[in-house]
Amino acid sequence: MSTHIKKIPAATPWAPLQHRVYRMLWIASVFSNTGSWMHEVGAGWLMTSLAPTPLMVALVQAATAAPVFLLALPAGALADIVDRRRYLIATQVWMMIVAAILGALTLAGLTTAPLLLVFTFALGIGSAMMMPAWGAITPELVPRAELHAAISLNTIGMNLSRSVGPALAGLIVAVAGSGFVFILNAISFLATIAALKSWQRPTRESELPAERLIGAIRAGLRYARHSPELQAVLARGIAFFVFASASWALLPLIVRQELNSGPGTYGLFLACVGVGAIGGGLLLPHLHGRASRDRIVAGATVLYTVAMLALAHSGNVVAAGAAMLITGVSWISIVSSLMTATQTALPGWVRARGLAFFWVVFTGGMAVGSALWGQVASWIGIPETLTVAAIGALAGIGATWRYRIGLHDVADLTPSMHWATPMMADDLELDRGPVMVTVEYQIDPARTHEFTPVMQQMRRIRRRDGAFMWELFNDIEDPGRFVECFMVESWLEHLRQHERVTVADRDISEKARVFHIGAEPPKVTHLVAGNAWPRRTADILS
Repeated sequence: MSTHIKKIPAATPWAPLQHRVYRMLWIASVFSNTGSWMHEVGAGWLMTSLAPTPLMVALVQAATAAPVFLLALPAGALADIVDRRRYLIATQVWMMIVAAILGALTLAGLTTAPLLLVFTFALGIGSAMMMPAWGAITPELVPRAELHAAISLNTIGMNLSRSVGPALAGLIVAVAGSGFVFILNAISFLATIAALKSWQRPTRESELPAERLIGAIRAGLRYARHSPELQAVLARGIAFFVFASASWALLPLIVRQELNSGPGTYGLFLACVGVGAIGGGLLLPHLHGRASRDRIVAGATVLYTVAMLALAHSGNVVAAGAAMLITGVSWISIVSSLMTATQTALPGWVRARGLAFFWVVFTGGMAVGSALWGQVASWIGIPETLTVAAIGALAGIGATWRYRIGLHDVADLTPSMHWATPMMADDLELDRGPVMVTVEYQIDPARTHEFTPVMQQMRRIRRRDGAFMWELFNDIEDPGRFVECFMVESWLEHLRQHERVTVADRDISEKARVFHIGAEPPKVTHLVAGNAWPRRTADILS
């Protein structure tokens, strides 16, 4: 863990709305998400008319969620290697066209059950391609101190849409049919497109060519493998979402079978979740200034389990409604904290790919958990299943407590650009490789036990940013001479490493250099494979 940290003061809940671009995009997203929630209601209701079987109705939800799980990582890679503003506009245009065509077909009476699934899946593709990029632009729109508040506001906006969209869709479907709902959904994307077009996003500053898609996906996987900070967030997410999904999966059955109530109560419970989430979102920025994200997530998980148990065993609508309010407060506290921790664990060059992993964990955990708890409920009953899930969520706190997701301070992941550009032959091609880089240190042999742990931190940095091999060698004839050696796929990939190194990484490099006692700085050598004898260039660390 880097020692370079900055104290981040708490921001007021509404502070991000002071920034014009964020404000425009937030308002536009509320409209667009309202249209999306309206679509879900319209599609589900239409399917009950076209093919009124439990399987076909369930497939509507599956067609919406499956693309997120399947396409999140490629979507994150694309969002990191192309202009995010233009990319987001393209996703919005795609979803607008799909929704408009579906609406026109439905109004014309031409929509069939398979066709509805195809168009819903196509909308899901647009949503899957959009989500990592949408999350990745948030740090570009607000100062770092307001990031948590901005993410909380994003979640509040989603819950506002979830509270308004289904109710509005129900009225429209009853009066005009599902086709009109689909048309309104298409229109709702215009607000986001207009807001994105008005955003004058700074151009990408790099003299290197953009990454290719497959290479970008590999780089994202490599980063996740060698980033303890990102792994901590994903571990905490899995430990929560798999168990938390029980409440969402079993809520319709709880209303019908345990409370002997109807769809009105179900809608009221969802509204209670929305109200609780809004209240929790307003509270979070103040709480964030007083407690670490680890404690917020742990405390909110305990609160969530209390709500699960109350929902399972209360036996009356009022108590269950109160439990859903608590569910909303704790849900937004956990999701917002995990999302903020993900954002602060990622430098800009890989941010969308890292967020894609979070969405995979979120959607995968909810999907797997829903199927699991549905089956368990058929064996032991709904109250008992929720009790088991609540115990599992509590156990998850202890099992993952060692995975810390950040205190008040976060590492400075802005590019440091402190590596000197290596001297090279004029005709060296960018795709030449592999490249082997060595760094020679001369240290006091008595400090070897202090030096090697610091170099293990360097290992994570090198591997995370592009190296496929790393070793630390010790000269058997000179115990104080150490040679760090790592390899990357090409000269271009090594130059990208120069752009990816952060201020926090620079601090770890300086910790390693403190051990160096040679008369000259540590010597860096580059060996490049090619068609002829390996070429050699040398540089001295500045």
